[in-house]
Order: sequence, then C-alpha cells, then structure tokens
Amino acid sequence: MHDIWNPWHGCVKCSEGCQNCYMYFLDKMRDRSGADIYRTKSGFKYPLQKCRDGSYKVKSGEQIRVCMTSDFFLEEADKWRDEAWNIIKIRSDVKFFLLTKRPNRVMNCLPANWGDGWENIFFNVTCENQKRADERIPILLDLPFKHKGIMCAPFIGQVSIEKYLASNQIEQVICGGENYDGARPCNFDWVKSLRKECEAHNVTFCFIETGTNFIKDGKRYFMPKKQIQSEMAYKSNMNFAGKPMKFRLVDSFGDEIPQNELYVPYFGEHCEKCGSRLICNGCSQCGKCEN
Repeated sequence: MHDIWNPWHGCVKCSEGCQNCYMYFLDKMRDRSGADIYRTKSGFKYPLQKCRDGSYKVKSGEQIRVCMTSDFFLEEADKWRDEAWNIIKIRSDVKFFLLTKRPNRVMNCLPANWGDGWENIFFNVTCENQKRADERIPILLDLPFKHKGIMCAPFIGQVSIEKYLASNQIEQVICGGENYDGARPCNFDWVKSLRKECEAHNVTFCFIETGTNFIKDGKRYFMPKKQIQSEMAYKSNMNFAGKPMKFRLVDSFGDEIPQNELYVPYFGEHCEKCGSRLICNGCSQCGKCEN
C-alpha cells in the first residue's frame, strides 16, 4: 500500500489487543514468527524514494502510516529510530501517522531537536478497552505533540473517553473490530456510544470495519472478508467529520507549502462505500480492484 512505511518489522506483545495480532497471524501464514524483529531492507528509506524525474514518490501532503507491522516506540528498535526520525524531519512536507501501545516510552525516544513538537506528526495511542484507555490517554495528553488521536482497535470492550475529549487535544478517534483467528466480538452499541461522545466534542470519528465477529441488536454476524466489514461499517452511518485538522507542512527551506500544491487523494469506484474513506490517504490505483 502506498500510504504505509514499515522501517522495521516484528513486535513484542504487550497488552490485550495483541492477543490475536494480525501481523503475527500473517507472518505465521508465511512460516515466519511475528516475534522476529528486524530492520527492513528496501523499505527503510521509503519516504525518500524518488521517481525518475527526481521528484519524491510520496507527494507533499500525503499521510503515511508508520510501523503498521511493529511499534515505532518498540524498545528493540531504539538503535534504528534516530535514523527514522531524520527521515521524518527531511520529509517535513508529509504527514506521519504514529501509533503506539507504549506511550510511556515516548518522552525518552524523542529527538534532541523536538522542541514542542513537529507539525508533520500525528501521534496516536491504541485503546482497545477501558483499562488501556485510562492507562494510555493521560500519558498522551501530557506528551509534546501538536496533533493527537486515539485508535480503539481491535475494539474488544466498551470505552468511554469523554473526560479526555474535554481537554480539546484529541483531534480524531478511529475504531474497528478484530480480525483473523480467535477474533473477539465488536458490539455496535460500543461504537454508537463512542461516536456520540466524539460528536459532542466535534472530534472526527471513523468506524473503519466491523471485525470478523460483529454484534448488532443482540445478533452475532460472522464476516471474514475485510471488504464486507468495511462496507458494513460505512453503511452504519457512524462516521462523523469533526473540526478539521490543520498541519503546517513546509518545504526544505522551511517555507509553508500552499494548500493548492498539496496532494489531493484520489477515490475510485471501489472507495465509495469504504469505512476508512473519511480518513484515507486515497487509492493508489494499483489496479487490483479491477481484477
């Protein structure tokens, strides 16, 4: 996918949401172990890759999701992180989506030139249940980031975050059910409750997928295909566009890039009923949907 950057791969399970980790599942299908942590070879410098004409493959204004098969603040990745931070700094014209289950490590992992935060970083914590929400969100609120969000995925228990939304620091909340082997159920009542809290505080809310096991009105639905999960999430009409996020993206000279020069996402026919469309970086036009 064109909006994912995995500078390293592999992770150490650390909480309830890790129990049925999709990365471990997919690695097992390839006869590999998700516990094997390594720096990726061809992918490490992905944001710096260029086209034949010398322009960057990742365009100004795009959003890149970082470490979707690991955790950016994983202890085992400490030896690689400074180089990754440098790449992020070079691409100050690109938005980097960071997601972690380890916010307690973050303050000691920030670069020396961090100041009060970089404008092109969107920092998120995973809150799969109330226990982890109450553990991680207070740390999130105390950290020096200009853009902050919450991801309730896999959504395995009801979560209330209203007291944290009142801080006016949270700009986006994402939720989605669990997938693959042993997927625990996601209850639509939890989704509706979370959405109501976000709407009350004008915070963008995105229900990206139902998960494999979805409960609605007391009935359990089994949906192993992720495309169906996404479409059902979209049809639920839960997504809410709150106050827009404003990133100050700059070029190599430090000058702010005009809005009309930033990347505009392309959405094809197959994107129309996608649960993630509200927050998506757009279709890569790889052609797979046509097959």
